[in-house]
Amino acid sequence: MIGKLVLVIFTMMGLASNAGAEQIVLNPQHPQNYVVVKGDTLWDIAGRFLRYPWQWPEIWSANQQIANPNLIYPGDELYLTYKDGRPLLGLTRGRNLKLSPTVREHVHNEAIPPIPLDAIHQFLSRPRVVTEHDIDQAAYVIGSQDQHLVNGVGGRIYVRGLPDGSRTAYSVFRTGAEYRDPDTHALLGYEALHVADAVMHKFGDPATAEITWSNREVRNGDRLLPQEADEYPEFIPHAPAAAVDGRIISVIDGVSQIGQHNVVVINKGRADGLAPGHVLAIFQAGTVVKDRLGTAKAAKQRVEDLRRAELENPSGIGRFFDHVANNVRDAKHSVDAALGESIGGAPMTVELPEERAGELLIFRTFDSVSYGLVVDTQRAIHVKDKVRNP
Repeated sequence: MIGKLVLVIFTMMGLASNAGAEQIVLNPQHPQNYVVVKGDTLWDIAGRFLRYPWQWPEIWSANQQIANPNLIYPGDELYLTYKDGRPLLGLTRGRNLKLSPTVREHVHNEAIPPIPLDAIHQFLSRPRVVTEHDIDQAAYVIGSQDQHLVNGVGGRIYVRGLPDGSRTAYSVFRTGAEYRDPDTHALLGYEALHVADAVMHKFGDPATAEITWSNREVRNGDRLLPQEADEYPEFIPHAPAAAVDGRIISVIDGVSQIGQHNVVVINKGRADGLAPGHVLAIFQAGTVVKDRLGTAKAAKQRVEDLRRAELENPSGIGRFFDHVANNVRDAKHSVDAALGESIGGAPMTVELPEERAGELLIFRTFDSVSYGLVVDTQRAIHVKDKVRNP
């Protein structure tokens, strides 16, 4: 597995502001105990016991007989207990772990991850959101060996804009779609389409690099940014302390309907207090529908009100209605025109209530946007759906 897996640290530090504010709700079909198996994730296991998996840290009970209660491994048994009426989870170590310095790293790598790491690892080590400044300052491909217009793995490329002695591992990217706020239309950044990875062989102007991996052919004009360390963040699924009110602005790979384990981009980031591990609820925006029956009733009521006003004040509005009293169509037209509606009466519209559609877990943040993994769905999710505190 690439890099070191996240150490799932179950601690209440930093989460105290959320704890106690939410009532713990158990999954109605929760087991009394569960034996962890390979392939489990913290989110999946938490969902077995809890209706809201992000409340996991609030029911974790450390067992003093366990050498390191902060890690869960295949073979461990979790069991549900109660203390003062409050549900707690305990753990029985399913195997004898000797955490000596020589095997500690190996043991950590066997611990279950919080979410499916294979779904997000490519988004952790490679640039995915860039600003205009990032693009302007980035090194770029100026040519290649044998002057190929496009290049693949093993190809040699020449790069300008790299200072001598800089890093040797780079990601090659191509500027993609704009990320804009759906409400203010402010530019939040650009999608950085990951093209390839390259290793520098010789610095200079131009520098020489070899393509070591690619999912698209490298072209002249593609940009390079230093490849970040391929490590997983240490995070615990939990609700944000501050209020978050945002929207999904993009989905990776451009699928029309978003499902479980799809990666999405939202229009909130570090500047809004988001951090890896925050869980947000997804709300499907209510559909706007035409209410023709309500429109007809309202029009009828307006005509009746004018007729009543005519009888009560014949010298005023009655004169207005004299010309149309025997013509229903003209009466409707006059009422609509008086109310600023189009001729014939435009039907009124109603926005249906929004519905909760799922949850996402933030795993990487930038200044104005964040990447989240959809960890659960109750219905189809779409771009522009809302995201808020769970």
